[in-house]
Amino acid sequence: MFITALGTAVPPRSFSQRDCWDALQRIEHPALTARTRAVLNGILTHDNGIERRSLALDSIEESFELDPDTLYRRFAREAPALANAAARDALARARVDARCVDGVVISTCTGYLCPGLTSYAVEALGLRSDVVAFDLVGQGCGAALPNLRAGEALVASGAENVLCVCVEVCSAAMYIDTDLGVLVSACLFGDGAGAALVTRKPAADRRRVEWKGSVSLMRPDQRDALRFEQRGGMLRNILTLPVPRLAGKHARDVLDRGLSAAGTERSAISAWILHAGGRKVLEELQSSMALGDADLLHSREMLRRYGNLSSPFVLFVLDAALRADAAPGKWWMSSFGAGFSCHGALLEVA
Repeated sequence: MFITALGTAVPPRSFSQRDCWDALQRIEHPALTARTRAVLNGILTHDNGIERRSLALDSIEESFELDPDTLYRRFAREAPALANAAARDALARARVDARCVDGVVISTCTGYLCPGLTSYAVEALGLRSDVVAFDLVGQGCGAALPNLRAGEALVASGAENVLCVCVEVCSAAMYIDTDLGVLVSACLFGDGAGAALVTRKPAADRRRVEWKGSVSLMRPDQRDALRFEQRGGMLRNILTLPVPRLAGKHARDVLDRGLSAAGTERSAISAWILHAGGRKVLEELQSSMALGDADLLHSREMLRRYGNLSSPFVLFVLDAALRADAAPGKWWMSSFGAGFSCHGALLEVA
């Protein structure tokens, strides 16, 4: 399987972390206690690796509209639009007509639609009515690699072109209350979508990105460390203090397993395409995987520009590395998230 083209999309409005803090100063809300404001100030006005986030909001004040119907409408409006925009971008870059797409796989965890997002993609993109469509939910920030593995299976079964899309409207699951995990989430996450057109054959006119193999690890006993729950009709992010350490440990385990399975030495990896849950997570990844600052360049830059986009993030990082003409050779891509789950894939880039 080959990753022939990538596409990305974010909402048109971008807010700096200072914008968010300044808006909070203008708002009176029962959840904005002295402790809550101190926590938000500590995150938004200090270096957490994030400068700006694109959010599906006209103003930060909208994030205080907390009723479930408002959040549902935000997801239902924005998720199809972002997913379709990223998919169109990938198809345009590949110069592939939508009617040539044989399969579409869309992942999300920040909202729920039935029929799923693939129904909207078929309609908006003009995909064939017989396209094989899968909606994947509940995999959190790590979903991009399982999504691509589903695309790999479709290609192996005979599909020539498959759209793999991850979209998250984190602002539809973002609000302020007194819980630390909810507060941190409100300061870290952004909205966006990433798409990959995966194909049976490589394109002749672009860099060759071949998917060589992948591995996954799931630790259900650590499920409560990172997950969503429903409370008061709204998604609530459970984000605990051990998450950076768990991310570093499991990412290293998956790397070791993946390299062993491929018979590849760690020294052969020329580029690292890593999900960034936040600055502390990247620091744990760097330490546990013995990486240099240059190895995390693209992950840090995407975090700085967009915040934690959840599942689309590694697609943004891969796109950034390709645009920067990163060195050819073997690349390692890894994502992790709810579960606790972690995934890795070996790419060969020429």
